[in-house]
Amino acid sequence: MSEKSKGEQRTGLLNGFAAYGLWGLVPLFWPLLKPAGAVEILAHRMVWSLAVVAVALLFVRRWAWAGELLRQPRRLGLVAVAAAVITVNWGVYIWSVNSGHVVEASLGYFINPLVTIAMGVLLLKERLRPVQWAAVGVGFAAVIVLTVGYGQPPWISLTLAFSFATYGLVKKKVGLGGIESLAAETAIQFLPALGYLVWLSSRGESTFASEGAGHGALLAATGVVTALPLVCFGAAAIRVPLSTLGLLQYLAPVFQFLLGVLYFHEAMPVERWAGFGLVWGALCLLTADAWRTVRRPGRERELDVPTVTAVPSSSVDV
Repeated sequence: MSEKSKGEQRTGLLNGFAAYGLWGLVPLFWPLLKPAGAVEILAHRMVWSLAVVAVALLFVRRWAWAGELLRQPRRLGLVAVAAAVITVNWGVYIWSVNSGHVVEASLGYFINPLVTIAMGVLLLKERLRPVQWAAVGVGFAAVIVLTVGYGQPPWISLTLAFSFATYGLVKKKVGLGGIESLAAETAIQFLPALGYLVWLSSRGESTFASEGAGHGALLAATGVVTALPLVCFGAAAIRVPLSTLGLLQYLAPVFQFLLGVLYFHEAMPVERWAGFGLVWGALCLLTADAWRTVRRPGRERELDVPTVTAVPSSSVDV
């Protein structure tokens, strides 16, 4: 490998660590926006994210995709679906963090690869290798254990996992890059979000101006918090193998879990540890199977039957 290639790979790894590290540490940010409620924070995130990505696209002069998208109603409809699903994902995540459910939120992103595989089987009729079947079975057992432990299904985790898996599936069909996709989605979100903020302000319930300049600046920073890790991810995706990104994607929920337990001091009774242990076991099975598949000779992989592979989304977000 040449020095230039090694340098590119190092740059990619640093950007990958930065992207998933930022996503993993984002639970520290949302509580800073209180007393704003989750819906107000969500609306600001939509408005300011569009502003940030518009500036980024203006800087790099990448606008041709927008005209093509507007001439393709089916793709535009899929973008609208993606915008709706990620709105649910963002809203539930912000609410869960600010309501003291960081650990349960992290579980959603731990089980997301398992949900993605299950959706591939059910919706795309893809086939699983035996180890993948075992991982899905262990994941299902984990949900049962956690349901018993919580006294109800882990709705936050399941909502985050299924909404994000659906988001990834739709984005795969749309075929837009990370920044372009975020720009299109937030453009759809912009008017409803802005309308809500105007309505909130007219009722005197907006915190944007009433809580001081610092609070307003933090709300505006939601755009940077959304876009910056996505830019880092894009820089990593073109420089490091997909298998490496697949391993790095677990950094985010690991950081979130550690923050929930060690920083926010959320309770972890025995049954919750058991459920998480089963999920981690399932992910170990998936990772080992994916690593074994990647290391197989090229000809042997070509002759293999089509199967589901859990890969990171092109626009992971929380």
